[in-house]
Amino acid sequence: MSQANLNPNNIHQARWHDHIRDCKEILRIVEPVEIAGRITKLTGLVMIAVGIKLPIGAACYVPLSEGRRVEAEVVGFDGESLLLMPQSGVDGVVPGAKVFALEVAEALPKPHHGQPPRRRGTDVARHLPVGNELLGRVVDGAGNPLDELGKIESSQKAPLNARPMNPLMRAPIEEILDVGVRAINSMLTVGRGQRMGLFAGSGVGKSVLLGMMARYTTADVIVVGLIGERGREVKEFIEQILGPEGLARSVVVAAPADAPALMRLQGANYATTIAESFRNQGKNVLLIMDSLTRFAMAQREIALAIGEPPATKGYPPSVFAKLPALVERVGNGKPGEGSITAFYTVLTEGDDQQDPIADAARAILDGHIVLSRSLAESGHYPAIDVEQSISRAMHNITSVEHQKLARKLKQLNSRYMRSVDLINVGAYEAGRDAVLDLAIAKHDTIDAFLQQDISERADVNDSIQYLAHVLDEAKLN
Repeated sequence: MSQANLNPNNIHQARWHDHIRDCKEILRIVEPVEIAGRITKLTGLVMIAVGIKLPIGAACYVPLSEGRRVEAEVVGFDGESLLLMPQSGVDGVVPGAKVFALEVAEALPKPHHGQPPRRRGTDVARHLPVGNELLGRVVDGAGNPLDELGKIESSQKAPLNARPMNPLMRAPIEEILDVGVRAINSMLTVGRGQRMGLFAGSGVGKSVLLGMMARYTTADVIVVGLIGERGREVKEFIEQILGPEGLARSVVVAAPADAPALMRLQGANYATTIAESFRNQGKNVLLIMDSLTRFAMAQREIALAIGEPPATKGYPPSVFAKLPALVERVGNGKPGEGSITAFYTVLTEGDDQQDPIADAARAILDGHIVLSRSLAESGHYPAIDVEQSISRAMHNITSVEHQKLARKLKQLNSRYMRSVDLINVGAYEAGRDAVLDLAIAKHDTIDAFLQQDISERADVNDSIQYLAHVLDEAKLN
């Protein structure tokens, strides 16, 4: 029926006409694609599908006979064949099993909203829940609850891979973020929107330090990504380290070591997506990810499984492309928006600081905090090596007096550590080096300043005053 034949007094006829017009608009933008394919090969971690065309990063699923389904993601292609990486076990998949695209309802154009937009690449990617409903919850890399507190009722969803932000649109780092740790607040001051690396081997107290920052920070929201760690450690971190108070304003995304590689990779992206959603609300977010090394190992598993050749110590080139893509998503938003201050733990195998992942992370982060095994073995907690650690944003957010105090303490501590062997064997005679004499006299005071009990909170002002007090007593006569 044409517009001229419409009866203006017939409201039902007008509604049907509008509905048909909207349907025509939706059908006009639909692209002819095959919506189903089949599995032809399953080798190791990779499924090969034919008969379906999906872009890289698209989500799909394989229905099983018992009513379950295996969700997967497109990680590559070979000719007309798609390479799929499953998110769970592949038990029950049979040869020739159907593959369907996992479409997102939010990607479909809505009637009565003008011209429907063209679909973006992120529209066919996996969308997971975000928003305030996640506060106090523990979820896995797919957004499923792990805390047995019921289904997450969130009306907001966001794609795992966000569009890159224009670096010129970011607000500069101008404010200090109080993390509640004296050594960091005074010697390695962290700014809002800064990205720090926590470099440590196994068993030197990195999880305890992260828990202290999570409990004592002044950030509005805390997002914790436990990627590739032991399953037992996840429960310990939530109950013993984070605590009820820390969990109340936190979101925990857990993808332990026994999770598939794609789920670990997705868990890191999901934690970043949640942090971005809170940043868009204007909140200051603290993102803690433990660890960046497990994220890189998950990508290595996927890349090697689909045939990518190794380049640096067994790591394919795609690993070193994924790291900056993940890290650059955090930081400050546009002026007037919120911020994401991120701490990434980096595992150094055998305390080797030249590990390829550690070396790559050090180059793309805004500073690094090194935890020393020798300090941990001597009972020095937190075992922060202030000599090897640095905050690249500290000179922009601290006063000149504060920087002078930090340099003075680092100088005294470094002088003592370089001469500790001579002092212990009695080869050094007092009076030969005035700076070293001062460092020896004040070593116990400096050592006490750099240590902190797990139940103790030290804000920025108290930390700076304590630092000034230590060095005022250590002035040369």
